[in-house]
Amino acid sequence: MTDIYTLAARAKAASVKLGLYDTETKNRGLEAIACALEQRMDEILAANEKDISAAVESGTRAALIDRLTLTAQRVAAIANSVRDVIKLPDPVGEILEDFTRPNGIRIRKVRVPLGVVGIIYEARPNVTVDSAVLCFKSGNVAFLRGGKEAFNSNMTLMGIMRDALEGAGLEPDCLLLLDDTSRKTAQEMMCLRGYIDVLIPRGGPGLIRSVVENAKVPVIETGTGNCHLYVDAGADIDMAVNILFNGKCSRPSVCNALETVLVHRDAAEKFLPAAKAKLDEMKVQWRGEEKARAIVDMFEATEDDFADEFGDYILAARVVDSIDEAIAHIAKYTTHHSECIVTSDAAAAERFTGEIDAAAVYVNASTRFTDGGEFGLGAEIGISTQKTHARGPMGLKELTSYKYIVTGNGQIR
Repeated sequence: MTDIYTLAARAKAASVKLGLYDTETKNRGLEAIACALEQRMDEILAANEKDISAAVESGTRAALIDRLTLTAQRVAAIANSVRDVIKLPDPVGEILEDFTRPNGIRIRKVRVPLGVVGIIYEARPNVTVDSAVLCFKSGNVAFLRGGKEAFNSNMTLMGIMRDALEGAGLEPDCLLLLDDTSRKTAQEMMCLRGYIDVLIPRGGPGLIRSVVENAKVPVIETGTGNCHLYVDAGADIDMAVNILFNGKCSRPSVCNALETVLVHRDAAEKFLPAAKAKLDEMKVQWRGEEKARAIVDMFEATEDDFADEFGDYILAARVVDSIDEAIAHIAKYTTHHSECIVTSDAAAAERFTGEIDAAAVYVNASTRFTDGGEFGLGAEIGISTQKTHARGPMGLKELTSYKYIVTGNGQIR
């Protein structure tokens, strides 16, 4: 196993080389990666099959195995997302402001890479590629530490990408992956001041909390998703059912999936039976409070059920007396990720979007759109749920900072 401090030093050295690559050079490296992913798909799928087999043997939940699974279609989609990033404007070097002071000094505010971006993540091998290519295009070294569940997939994907860069005459150490998935390396990574410029955790609440509470390097907090749907009085019932079904069932393991539905009492008698019948198609387990249980058959909800990110075919339900009660419930339990209202009332929509504190607030559309690709960012490094620097899906621009370039002709103060 490679020593983490040796790898960190290599990352820092590579960031200097990467900073000299122009847009054309970076895009050439990305195209080489996309082609290599397609050409070596059999290797990727074989490695992934090892991870899936181990997950099945250990009794991993089906929803989490779905997160782990790669198919030919998914690998092709990953390669296409790399090409989507190629098409995006390079943010590095963009002049954000350009002005001249009364004393003749010219000041330019210019977008620059963060440097070395560390990412600690769990069982999603697509994160390996998404993180690598977004970091590379934005001029940052990707220093990655994946979870043990996707070890074979991650190592194979990283090997293919590094080979592609080297074959294109570029520095392979722009992309680095720790080959030790122990808790010790995660803890060491959190303390690499002077090597890692920012650390991004992607995974469950436990991982994110551990990084936020223990890291000695700057952290961007991402994506625990306890996402809510509020069905307002007078809402289009068919629309609400479709949005709930998509938000809960299309991929329940992801952070933008719905976990709780709140329904106004005036819509509950029509909505809940229709929604229950639709979600029964996917054997969704409902957990509701007393008013919801009086309308349709479901398990009794606990306080924890309204606070949990299930990541599974489980849904909490509550009947509320007003939009005020819905907003108050969301304020209490939200993880500030994605929240949605289905309504035909423009004033209710305005209240909801104005008062709900989340990275993405939806009116009459599925929370499943909180995604870098869906937002036109090509891919994403994660969904930031904090308020400083970046919020929501993080693409290329969110992986940059800026510096001031000050030009004079001898001025002194």
